[in-house]
Amino acid sequence: MAYQVVWSPKALDDVEAIAIYIARDSASYAAVVVKRILDATVHIRKSPFSGQIVPEFGDSNIREYSVFSYRMIYRIQDNIITIAAVLYGKTLLDKF
Repeated sequence: MAYQVVWSPKALDDVEAIAIYIARDSASYAAVVVKRILDATVHIRKSPFSGQIVPEFGDSNIREYSVFSYRMIYRIQDNIITIAAVLYGKTLLDKF
């Protein structure tokens, strides 16, 4: 099955905030982190169920993929993968 990746507005805002935060110390490292986050969607699109089930939800269709110290939270619904949030690794989630 071919999957399509869609970014939620919140997830895009999260990535922008991460980039701004890291860029205060290193613009080049910020670019590396953002590129790795964006590149992770290629892996998620090919193998969406390879990410871990998000423990706060316990739903096999809500998963996370780690990129450096960040959690990419995504939902699998039919052939659409929605990137819902990108959070610092120790941040706990409320249900969305």
